[in-house]
Amino acid sequence: MEITYTEKDGIFYPDLALPEHADHPIGKYGRMRLDYLKKHRKGTYTTLVTTCKLNEHLYETEQEAKQQIELTLSLMVKERSITEALKAANPLKWAKEMNNAKRCAEEIVINEIIFR
Repeated sequence: MEITYTEKDGIFYPDLALPEHADHPIGKYGRMRLDYLKKHRKGTYTTLVTTCKLNEHLYETEQEAKQQIELTLSLMVKERSITEALKAANPLKWAKEMNNAKRCAEEIVINEIIFR
């Protein structure tokens, strides 16, 4: 590895640059993971920051959490028989059951993916 220098006013400055990294949008689950890393996994957080992989890690966590919530929710809907027929017959009960299933799926995913 060869370092090049640029002279400015008689002083030589090294030509250093940070590596290129992607800037992915981070949502709710990525922010939750970031908060968890800062508070409980400081070594992992520091490593990800210094290697410029934090944003990529948070984006991957976000995508994984969303996919897992969707999968878990669909399984819970089938298991609990939350159908369109229920929606037509009793919309309030359907909404209650769907909200409950979504919260349960989200809690499972948060404990398994975000807080690992």
